[in-house]
Amino acid sequence: MTAAPELRIIPVTGLPEITRGADLAGLICGATELLDGDVVVVTQKVVSKAEGAVEPVDPSDPLSHKVIVERESVRVLRRRGELVISETRHGFVCANAGVDLSNVQAGTAALLPEDSDRSARRIRDGIRARSGVTVGVVVSDTFGRPWRRGVTDVAIGSAGVRPVLDLRGTNDAYGRELAVTEVAVVDEIAAAAELVMGKATGVPVAVVRGLDPAVLCDEPASVRDDLLRPAADDLFR
Repeated sequence: MTAAPELRIIPVTGLPEITRGADLAGLICGATELLDGDVVVVTQKVVSKAEGAVEPVDPSDPLSHKVIVERESVRVLRRRGELVISETRHGFVCANAGVDLSNVQAGTAALLPEDSDRSARRIRDGIRARSGVTVGVVVSDTFGRPWRRGVTDVAIGSAGVRPVLDLRGTNDAYGRELAVTEVAVVDEIAAAAELVMGKATGVPVAVVRGLDPAVLCDEPASVRDDLLRPAADDLFR
């Protein structure tokens, strides 16, 4: 992979409130002009809304979603007060099993999509069918990170983008062979896109343009299979 001479990150504005059954690919194509090689980043929240991964909670009880958190957790790693850090059935380790009350209507909670990689493939295929353009798609979500304050967006699903770019065996700028370097490209793309989407601006989609073609691919790609570290290789489990 070579450094891109220039990247553009374009917010996609003017999208309507997303509800169950919404055609995300059609809405995105209608809201912006896409080019071959673009990567479209779509927030988990609108994917979950479109797929109906939203459940009712008691708006008068700020903890009413906790029963959903427990149900969606396959393993609880830590508890501190009301905060739960758990592993989901997808293999993600995150706060409250990804169950979120932000950017949804009062009295509802958004869950993670059933299969975010499949969601990304569906959007990608829909865009190609409508526009004839071949793009990559990343489904993003906001995660915290151990040992660091603050949150950032990461990829929880991808299609047409290599989740990890393996640079082992290549040389660095000084000619030394890289032995362990694997770049989480889809996480970098998700974090970059969040800079124009924000957390409360109502912009759930962005286009990243100008990426090195080496990060794009037509073969099946999976965040779950390619990016998540197996438990046997994880020093912190």
